Amino acid sequence: MSDDTDKNVPLRAEIFGAAEGTKVLVLLHGFGGTHHIWRQVVASLRDADPCLSIIAYDLPGHGENLDAPDSGPPKRAAQLITADLTRRGVQHFHLAGHSMGGAIAALIAISTPERVSSLSLVAPGGFGPEIDIKTLSAFAAAETPEELRRCLGAMSAPGTVMADDDMKALAASRAQPGQTSMLEAIAAGMTRDGKQGQLPGEWLEKLTMPVALLWGTADSILPYHQSQGIPAHFALHTIVDGGHMLPEECPETVAHIIALTGR
Repeated sequence: MSDDTDKNVPLRAEIFGAAEGTKVLVLLHGFGGTHHIWRQVVASLRDADPCLSIIAYDLPGHGENLDAPDSGPPKRAAQLITADLTRRGVQHFHLAGHSMGGAIAALIAISTPERVSSLSLVAPGGFGPEIDIKTLSAFAAAETPEELRRCLGAMSAPGTVMADDDMKALAASRAQPGQTSMLEAIAAGMTRDGKQGQLPGEWLEKLTMPVALLWGTADSILPYHQSQGIPAHFALHTIVDGGHMLPEECPETVAHIIALTGR
């Protein structure tokens, strides 16, 4: 999927745990976020399996990978991440993605199925045409902790508390020169005539690794009914009254399902 030139484009990621020869899990966050969204999920996973090695990327065009070349389209992000894993010597891995990161994770699994041991998709993009692009566009332009908290609150189940430290960290990421303009450009390319692009069903049907799909029934960004009609071998985990930000709303549940899928 990626060409040889991408192997010379290193991406930054936070790595939890050791080392070569251990089980590797790759985490991909959603649009407008950073890898810090997985903080509580990572803690639960590491408690359950201290030998697990986790690579949590900032998506190309986001956070510490703002400067990744040609960032924006999910297909390009999948190319760059796949090439970076090759550069790191990671040939086989478990994979989980949230929202836009879920669409990217699915593209990686579709293009290199022999490398992906399991796939966990958390409210993923690309499973239906509907998307609340108005809220996502507002999130792209948000800069202060208060603005970010307001946008994330609109995406989350009622009562979800966003930690102050997380909002400050996200605001610091947004303060990078060019970050909000990059996010606004990515948001502008997400839809055509108000609809998001969809992953072809025949591509998903060909996936043979264990696949879990997690979706909240109160998701206002990507509606829950997009989880219907999935391939029969996908395991659907319905989060009753869950919103879009499941890694922050119910991190222990998300961690449990990722671990269960990767057994």
